[in-house]
Amino acid sequence: MRSWSLLFIIAAIASVGVFVYAPFDPEWWMPHNVSLTSPLHFGADVDHLFVLILWITGIVFIGTQVALGWALWRYAARPGGKASYTHGSQRLEVVWTIIPSAILVFIALYQMGTWSSIKFRSAQPKVKPIAEVTARQFQWLIRYAGPDGKMNTEDDLHTINDLHFVKNTPVVIHLKSKDVLHSFFLPQFRIKQDAVPGLTIPVWFDADTEGDYDLVCAELCGWGHYKMRGKVTVHATQKDLDEWLAGAYRAQSQSQIVASAGTKGSN
Repeated sequence: MRSWSLLFIIAAIASVGVFVYAPFDPEWWMPHNVSLTSPLHFGADVDHLFVLILWITGIVFIGTQVALGWALWRYAARPGGKASYTHGSQRLEVVWTIIPSAILVFIALYQMGTWSSIKFRSAQPKVKPIAEVTARQFQWLIRYAGPDGKMNTEDDLHTINDLHFVKNTPVVIHLKSKDVLHSFFLPQFRIKQDAVPGLTIPVWFDADTEGDYDLVCAELCGWGHYKMRGKVTVHATQKDLDEWLAGAYRAQSQSQIVASAGTKGSN
């Protein structure tokens, strides 16, 4: 029966190999981080916590796999072998209760600085919100201030699933939900925040690399949850963003004129 022990031991060795490799090439198991050197540094701090927890759980995993492999080999069924009863060790049970508890307390205290910089209102950047993002089944409705520079006025710019901002600049949005619980998730930015009906929640983040990235819903919000996906565009300069805003506003104004003309023609 020791051949079965070898099978499990080989599987354990392969798993340990994956763990040892993971910290040295994190991009194969996490989305590429685009917020490593930008002003708020959220991505780097969150990745540090990921890797720290990976090492802690990995060391525990190696220990348990070594113990499992030894037990499988040492106590494999043998002809003539006789089983014996044991109640266990109360001292050992106390030890493996205290150590995990101490590790959890350490992680809870160690991550408070990162958590406060991302979630505490006192850490919110002193900048105007760039947009209002409202989640609904199954879209992200995004409102930008119009030419008057004020939000929630008649000249606001409206887009669907299309969020834009400038790199290396702190960004604040106001997050809402129109129906059920959603979750605003930017995987490459390491930002996730629930959108709760009836609440307006400020969310802040940044990025140090221009490009197009994903905005997804990380909360099961209904049958169309799988398709609730938007695009985030990070512009290299404020000029690039202003040009996009101007073009989007012109397109919106033109569509409103066409819609208005169609309505009058039907009358």
